[in-house]
Amino acid sequence: MITALTIALAVILVITSVLLVVLILLHRGKGGGLSDLFGSGVSSDLGGLTVAEKNLDRLTVGLGLVWAACIVAVGLLVSSAA
Repeated sequence: MITALTIALAVILVITSVLLVVLILLHRGKGGGLSDLFGSGVSSDLGGLTVAEKNLDRLTVGLGLVWAACIVAVGLLVSSAA
């Protein structure tokens, strides 16, 4: 039986999946990327990363953790219902 919690987690999982795809595509590749559109003039002394790239990395990692937690939670809910 599918509960409201399972549906809510599935919706969060779909949203975070789409956002992860977008954030990963924004990362800079070897020749530059879409992340240059945001704050390309503001640079940091640590490894030459811009503020926008650091924030993009933090958002991607945080969203990845939320995505992984949703995967585990849905798996536990579905396996306990069976």
